[in-house]
Amino acid sequence: MNTLETIAKRRSIRKYLDRQVSREDLQKILEAGLCAPNAGGGQRSVICAIQNRELCAKLGRLNGKSMDRRRLTGSFVSAEQPSLIDDPSIQSGFYGAPTVCAIFAPSNFLYSVPDAFCCAENMALAACELGVSSCIVARAEETFENEWGKDLMKQWEIPDGYLPRCFVLLGYVKGDYPPPKPRKAGRSRIIE
Repeated sequence: MNTLETIAKRRSIRKYLDRQVSREDLQKILEAGLCAPNAGGGQRSVICAIQNRELCAKLGRLNGKSMDRRRLTGSFVSAEQPSLIDDPSIQSGFYGAPTVCAIFAPSNFLYSVPDAFCCAENMALAACELGVSSCIVARAEETFENEWGKDLMKQWEIPDGYLPRCFVLLGYVKGDYPPPKPRKAGRSRIIE
């Protein structure tokens, strides 16, 4: 698969098999994240890959509780791979993914959020190429805004002044891999 084929194939997956991602594939996915574009070449993002199911489940519930429906611009994501937006009965923002990667970046750096999301996108594309499903999830700051979350960051040796910016869920799709959604027209322009 070439890069453009991988980009076209990748989907956000929210239904996962009970099968862990191999250490070998996880290392490749993490390496892709570390190779992401970053402002000034600063390489500031830190990735913590979590493969402890109980820890992923607890963080996922905290992430799900932080969903603020008042700030949504749409009310439907997917019938095949429903999100918290589609189904309020879903309790976990991590959807049972066996591996969750938390991406941290400096709180006082202007390009902290774009750097983290570039890292996440690289990881999602690498995962797709390896046959691993993924989903990028926001609400990271809200997930760790508690004493337990702050303690985890200390245990994981996240540098002072860093904040969680996003998550990358990893696993294997349960059911059929979703087809592509049609692209909305009029979203690109070439100005000469």
